[in-house]
Amino acid sequence: MKKSELDTQAVALKYDQQKGTAPKIVAKGKGLIAEQILALAREHDVHIHENPELLEVLIRLELGDEIPETLYKAIAEVIAFAYTLKQNETDS
Repeated sequence: MKKSELDTQAVALKYDQQKGTAPKIVAKGKGLIAEQILALAREHDVHIHENPELLEVLIRLELGDEIPETLYKAIAEVIAFAYTLKQNETDS
């Protein structure tokens, strides 16, 4: 395994707009686990957003935790961007 793969980290969030609750951590990991999370996201056409500052905070949360209120605005912007990308794909 290459050093860059060992350094890889990933966090997956789930947001249910119908429930109106905060996004939750549904997967997280480093190294091989992070690579698997990213591979699954690509396989299922899930938006991957790279933000080292957000990752640093999110990776410390536990599975099932809701994101802290201090991150609502930042995460909302990421979700809105992902929805816009998805909408543009379906309109094309």
